[in-house]
Amino acid sequence: MLRDDTLAEERIGSRDLTDWRTPAGRRLAGWVVGHATGLARWSAAHLVLVVTAVVGGAVAVALTAVAAEVYDAVTEADGIAGLDQPVLDQAIAWRSPGLDHGVTLYTDIGGPVGMPVLATVLTLLMVWRWRSRTPLVLVLIAAAGSLAMTTTGKAVIGRARPPLSEAVPPYESSPSFPSGHTLNATVITVVLVYLLLRRLDSAWARTTTVVVGAAFVLSMGLSRVFLGHHWLTDVVAGWALGLGWAAAVITAHRLFLTVRQARSATQWSPSSRKPSRA
Repeated sequence: MLRDDTLAEERIGSRDLTDWRTPAGRRLAGWVVGHATGLARWSAAHLVLVVTAVVGGAVAVALTAVAAEVYDAVTEADGIAGLDQPVLDQAIAWRSPGLDHGVTLYTDIGGPVGMPVLATVLTLLMVWRWRSRTPLVLVLIAAAGSLAMTTTGKAVIGRARPPLSEAVPPYESSPSFPSGHTLNATVITVVLVYLLLRRLDSAWARTTTVVVGAAFVLSMGLSRVFLGHHWLTDVVAGWALGLGWAAAVITAHRLFLTVRQARSATQWSPSSRKPSRA
């Protein structure tokens, strides 16, 4: 039988995940808790989905503006887009048959087959080891949103990839903006790291987990530029969109924990950092 989060999982180290330290966070938590009474009859999974939809919708507006700014730089050939061709030229200068093969094998981990398999295996291991439904719920929500953002972004913007003459085979033909490998790897990795951090007692272990996750996300994006499958701006957009959506999913989960805690309290003060217990 899978369970919800325990009280011990409401923390990352000494940080209480229901402790909203910024005024904006406290206002958001107070608003959600104040409107959660009508959802009391719903299951925890339903509540997580509702909160994710609300928070994700607000973040999506901000992400649209970020994507538009990056795309403006692409079309006007200024800003960060001015680095696209020089960065690709440098990548071409560093290539060699052995390195090209190794990077191609690595980038396949973040592809449409490799990333779902990796995410599924790690998620199921967490579910089995912890007997918890939380990893399954959060990763499914994160993956669904990531896939939708990748598909929509490519369809709306439709940017061409770098010329095949400057790319390493096997070649790819789908639109280039944003980098799906980068976006999906960013979202899934950040959510998996968040799940692991709640289970690690050692500060050293938590730091190592964050560093490894960041290195994977950064190297996955850069591998796409190195192989000539994406422009640098495609990868930057993937990082920005992925981090935004992962933050929305994590915020939704923290709101779920806050609402659950508030239900067991006799008093809630929106201006306080957490519910006070009787």
